[in-house]
Amino acid sequence: MDTARHDRRVLSGIQPTGNLHIGNYLGALLQWVRFQEQYDAFYCVVDLHAITVPHDAGRLRAHTLEVTALYLAAGLDPQRATIFAQSHNPAHAELAWLLTCLTPLGWLYRMTQYKDKAARQQEESVNAGLLGYPVLMAGDILLYQAHYVPVGDDQRQHVELTRDLGQRFNSMFGETFTLPEVVNPETGARVMGLDEPNNKMSKSATGENHAIFLLDPPDLIRRKVMRATTDSGRDIRFSDDPTKAGVNNLLTIYQALTGGERAAVEAEFEGRGYGDLKKAVVAAVTDTLAPLQQRYREISAEPGYVEQVLADGAERAAAISERTLKSVKDQMGFLEPARRWPGVD
Repeated sequence: MDTARHDRRVLSGIQPTGNLHIGNYLGALLQWVRFQEQYDAFYCVVDLHAITVPHDAGRLRAHTLEVTALYLAAGLDPQRATIFAQSHNPAHAELAWLLTCLTPLGWLYRMTQYKDKAARQQEESVNAGLLGYPVLMAGDILLYQAHYVPVGDDQRQHVELTRDLGQRFNSMFGETFTLPEVVNPETGARVMGLDEPNNKMSKSATGENHAIFLLDPPDLIRRKVMRATTDSGRDIRFSDDPTKAGVNNLLTIYQALTGGERAAVEAEFEGRGYGDLKKAVVAAVTDTLAPLQQRYREISAEPGYVEQVLADGAERAAAISERTLKSVKDQMGFLEPARRWPGVD
């Protein structure tokens, strides 16, 4: 992987649909902080994606600010990375429409996430946005000519669709888009639910002991971890055995937070019980989150700071995306306006 920061661009984002959890931190934020030192980094709060399901307007606004503040508290630096809200740049929606008109329906119906979510809803309640979600995601990525996209395994298919759409456009209209690659962290890429260790940890899950949220107080973290599902065995080892998923999940969280090698982590718990493992995970999580939570409180207490970060980020993002969108529209044959309408910037 090329580590020349300004030669390569990385882009990713998280939906403001609920509280961020330890899986978001380990699978996304932690590596984003590293990538901002290596690449031209763009990180957005993907609020347009958040409306593919019914939502509350007030919560959407509040969560957009909260997620941005957590980006900053986790170590993202607005001087090193472009941090912005997706909806603050209209180019995302415009490119998504242009790409939608080039996307075969069959490609979208094959998307696993669409099939899974649609299956849980009545057919008449599934909106078109849920089907078109991957095209909007493709627009997010292609708009900034991103080389790398750090996403979880559940989003890998969408990045593959992005590559297909970019290649389709390049073949039809000429070389325009950079085709992105997926990057994953070595550990912590897929943190599972504490109560359902065979299912990925989710912001939307309703189980009270399902997820460790980044703003959970220490006593709540302890309660959730100590009640985490394990099994009736004794061995504390990494395993692909579904019956050992709970122990494997706790080991994954511990390894990702402490940075140890697998063999060293297993040796640390040799001959010890599940209770010892859970206590060690509690300590690792609380030690990690304490400074993040303190920084979050400081950021949130500074009037207008988060809004200013988003405004500055949107301005920088627009400067990049405008060039891509203009090229796309030129290639597709759209007539450039002779002048702007009065009163329109």
